[in-house]
Amino acid sequence: MAEVVPSLLEPPDGYLDWLAEVKAKVVAARQRALLAVNLSQLALYREIGQGLLDRQEAQGWGAKVIDRLAHDLRTAFPDMRGFSARNLRFMRDFAKAWPDDEIWQRTVARLPWGHNTVLLSRLKTTDERLAYAAAALEQGWSRAVLELHIDARTVERTGQALTNFDRTLPAPQSDLAREALKDPYKFDFLGLGRDVEERAIEQAMVDHITDFLVELGAGFAYVGRQVHITVGTREAILDLLFFHLKLRCYIVIELKATEFEPEHIGQLGFYMAAVDGNLAHPDDGPTIGLLLCKTKDRLVAEYALRNMSGPLGVAEYDLEMSLPDELATSLPSIAQIERELADPDEPQTGA
Repeated sequence: MAEVVPSLLEPPDGYLDWLAEVKAKVVAARQRALLAVNLSQLALYREIGQGLLDRQEAQGWGAKVIDRLAHDLRTAFPDMRGFSARNLRFMRDFAKAWPDDEIWQRTVARLPWGHNTVLLSRLKTTDERLAYAAAALEQGWSRAVLELHIDARTVERTGQALTNFDRTLPAPQSDLAREALKDPYKFDFLGLGRDVEERAIEQAMVDHITDFLVELGAGFAYVGRQVHITVGTREAILDLLFFHLKLRCYIVIELKATEFEPEHIGQLGFYMAAVDGNLAHPDDGPTIGLLLCKTKDRLVAEYALRNMSGPLGVAEYDLEMSLPDELATSLPSIAQIERELADPDEPQTGA
């Protein structure tokens, strides 16, 4: 029998506001429940891992004990996943990586186990793992997206653009703006060669707007390409225009398929003033300019920014994929790949 839905043509005063509060409380309660379940699972895995670590170090248990433990746990708990030998090794590595209860419970405990296995296997230092864990939490990265950002060295590039924000923006907006920019930007997804004209790069960016927005980072909303703004008898033509939802301001991106030249800054400054005078709302923050160039002399760019009154950043971009030396020399062998594919109990928790 179908459920009868009450019909309220005129809900009582305050009902809709109260309903919104109830919905928010339900969502918050569900999130707390999921976090509690996740923390319980990670605590169990860490305890098992610590037990393995202690016994292997203190009593000399060999590596074969992990295979035996995997077999015995699967036999005892046939309906539970996560007790493969590979996952048990991750538990041991997890316990070794996070000896401090406060640190792991404050950070990685809020991420699913699948994310944690990525942090353990793809990153070597505590600082790197904490940085990518924080970024994944803040921006809601899935496990696959986390791997993509690790491959692209996103965290290492974030906040590295040369800017004048300390002088032209008030705190804390200056810090937020600096963290919104990278250097260099990786545009290998465009499928272009090294020598290509600016218009072709711009068009490819629009054609691949989803990938482009991912590379720009959280908060960027696309407004348009080749945006025309009339200023007196002149016309400003903006290469790319975005609005940043966190900074609450427009961001003008000027693209140069050449080495940085000081006059590029003056041109971009004019475009920023045109946006401030013709598009920006009075409540918006000052428009930010980002000059993307093929290469730059950092000292020349620093001098060019010194007397600019508007908030500007300068960064390079790469069109082709380049593997770091340490990564290129540590690619898995065919045998390693086959072993990974053969493991029937790969960690599945988390997106």
